[in-house]
Amino acid sequence: MNVNDPIGDMITRIRNAQQRAKSKVSTPGSRLRASVLEVLKAEGYIRGYTAVDHGDGRSELEIELKYFDGAPVIRAIERVSKPGRRVYASVKALPRVNNGLGVAVVSTPKGVMADHAARDANVGGEILFTVF
Repeated sequence: MNVNDPIGDMITRIRNAQQRAKSKVSTPGSRLRASVLEVLKAEGYIRGYTAVDHGDGRSELEIELKYFDGAPVIRAIERVSKPGRRVYASVKALPRVNNGLGVAVVSTPKGVMADHAARDANVGGEILFTVF
Protein backbone atom coordinates (compact mmCIF):
# COMPACT_ATOMS: atom_id res chain seq x y z
CA MET A 1 0.00 0.00 0.00
CA ASN A 2 1.34 3.42 -0.95
CA VAL A 3 1.11 5.99 1.85
CA ASN A 4 1.38 9.71 1.08
CA ASP A 5 2.03 10.74 4.69
CA PRO A 6 4.19 8.13 6.45
CA ILE A 7 4.55 10.08 9.72
CA GLY A 8 0.80 10.76 9.86
CA ASP A 9 0.15 7.07 9.23
CA MET A 10 2.49 6.06 12.07
CA ILE A 11 0.91 8.57 14.47
CA THR A 12 -2.57 7.28 13.63
CA ARG A 13 -1.46 3.68 14.19
CA ILE A 14 -0.06 4.62 17.62
CA ARG A 15 -3.22 6.54 18.57
CA ASN A 16 -5.53 3.72 17.44
CA ALA A 17 -3.51 1.03 19.23
CA GLN A 18 -3.53 3.01 22.48
CA GLN A 19 -7.29 3.47 22.28
CA ARG A 20 -7.57 -0.33 22.03
CA ALA A 21 -5.00 -0.79 24.87
CA LYS A 22 -2.62 -2.79 22.69
CA SER A 23 0.89 -3.43 23.98
CA LYS A 24 2.54 -3.36 20.53
CA VAL A 25 1.83 -1.92 17.12
CA SER A 26 3.73 -2.35 13.86
CA THR A 27 4.40 0.15 11.10
CA PRO A 28 6.36 -0.08 7.85
CA GLY A 29 10.03 0.66 8.39
CA SER A 30 11.97 3.69 7.19
CA ARG A 31 14.87 5.77 8.49
CA LEU A 32 12.63 8.79 9.14
CA ARG A 33 10.14 6.75 11.17
CA ALA A 34 13.00 5.15 13.13
CA SER A 35 14.50 8.54 13.99
CA VAL A 36 11.07 9.83 15.09
CA LEU A 37 10.62 6.74 17.27
CA GLU A 38 14.08 7.31 18.74
CA VAL A 39 12.96 10.79 19.87
CA LEU A 40 9.73 9.38 21.36
CA LYS A 41 11.75 6.73 23.21
CA ALA A 42 14.27 9.27 24.52
CA GLU A 43 11.43 11.49 25.78
CA GLY A 44 9.75 8.55 27.53
CA TYR A 45 6.56 8.31 25.49
CA ILE A 46 7.14 4.74 24.25
CA ARG A 47 8.97 1.77 25.79
CA GLY A 48 10.99 1.11 22.67
CA TYR A 49 10.92 -0.27 19.16
CA THR A 50 12.57 -3.05 17.20
CA ALA A 51 13.24 -3.38 13.48
CA VAL A 52 11.86 -6.58 11.95
CA ASP A 53 13.34 -7.41 8.55
CA HIS A 54 11.30 -9.56 6.17
CA GLY A 55 13.23 -11.46 3.52
CA ASP A 56 11.77 -9.73 0.48
CA GLY A 57 13.22 -6.27 1.16
CA ARG A 58 10.38 -5.12 3.40
CA SER A 59 10.98 -4.09 6.97
CA GLU A 60 8.68 -3.22 9.83
CA LEU A 61 9.08 -1.39 13.10
CA GLU A 62 7.45 -3.00 16.16
CA ILE A 63 6.57 -0.22 18.61
CA GLU A 64 6.13 -1.11 22.29
CA LEU A 65 3.59 1.30 23.77
CA LYS A 66 3.86 2.62 27.31
CA TYR A 67 1.09 2.79 29.92
CA PHE A 68 0.96 4.21 33.44
CA ASP A 69 -1.79 3.01 35.83
CA GLY A 70 -3.66 1.55 32.87
CA ALA A 71 -3.77 4.85 30.96
CA PRO A 72 -1.61 5.58 27.91
CA VAL A 73 1.40 7.79 28.55
CA ILE A 74 0.67 9.66 25.31
CA ARG A 75 -2.40 11.74 26.10
CA ALA A 76 -2.48 13.64 22.81
CA ILE A 77 -0.47 13.23 19.62
CA GLU A 78 -1.25 15.55 16.74
CA ARG A 79 0.27 16.09 13.28
CA VAL A 80 1.32 19.71 12.62
CA SER A 81 3.10 19.72 9.27
CA LYS A 82 1.16 17.86 6.58
CA PRO A 83 2.03 17.07 2.95
CA GLY A 84 -0.38 19.75 1.74
CA ARG A 85 0.78 22.38 4.23
CA ARG A 86 4.31 22.26 5.59
CA VAL A 87 4.97 24.19 8.81
CA TYR A 88 8.46 25.53 9.40
CA ALA A 89 9.75 27.49 12.38
CA SER A 90 12.95 29.26 13.25
CA VAL A 91 14.66 28.50 16.53
CA LYS A 92 13.00 31.53 18.16
CA ALA A 93 9.53 30.54 16.91
CA LEU A 94 9.58 26.89 18.01
CA PRO A 95 6.35 26.15 19.90
CA ARG A 96 6.13 25.15 23.55
CA VAL A 97 3.63 22.33 23.95
CA ASN A 98 1.51 22.66 27.12
CA ASN A 99 3.94 25.10 28.73
CA GLY A 100 6.90 22.79 28.19
CA LEU A 101 5.22 19.61 29.49
CA GLY A 102 4.79 18.24 25.96
CA VAL A 103 7.24 17.91 23.08
CA ALA A 104 7.22 19.14 19.50
CA VAL A 105 9.21 16.83 17.22
CA VAL A 106 11.20 18.88 14.69
CA SER A 107 13.03 17.78 11.55
CA THR A 108 16.18 19.94 11.38
CA PRO A 109 19.30 19.95 9.20
CA LYS A 110 21.03 18.22 12.15
CA GLY A 111 18.43 15.42 12.26
CA VAL A 112 15.08 14.77 13.90
CA MET A 113 14.97 16.05 17.47
CA ALA A 114 12.71 17.36 20.21
CA ASP A 115 12.02 21.09 20.42
CA HIS A 116 14.20 21.64 23.50
CA ALA A 117 17.13 19.87 21.80
CA ALA A 118 16.63 22.05 18.71
CA ARG A 119 16.74 25.16 20.91
CA ASP A 120 19.97 23.91 22.52
CA ALA A 121 21.48 23.21 19.07
CA ASN A 122 20.21 26.63 17.85
CA VAL A 123 18.45 25.22 14.77
CA GLY A 124 14.92 25.45 13.42
CA GLY A 125 13.12 23.25 10.94
CA GLU A 126 9.89 21.55 10.01
CA ILE A 127 7.57 20.85 12.95
CA LEU A 128 6.44 17.26 12.32
CA PHE A 129 4.02 16.74 15.23
CA THR A 130 3.36 17.53 18.88
CA VAL A 131 2.92 15.02 21.67
CA PHE A 132 1.70 15.43 25.23
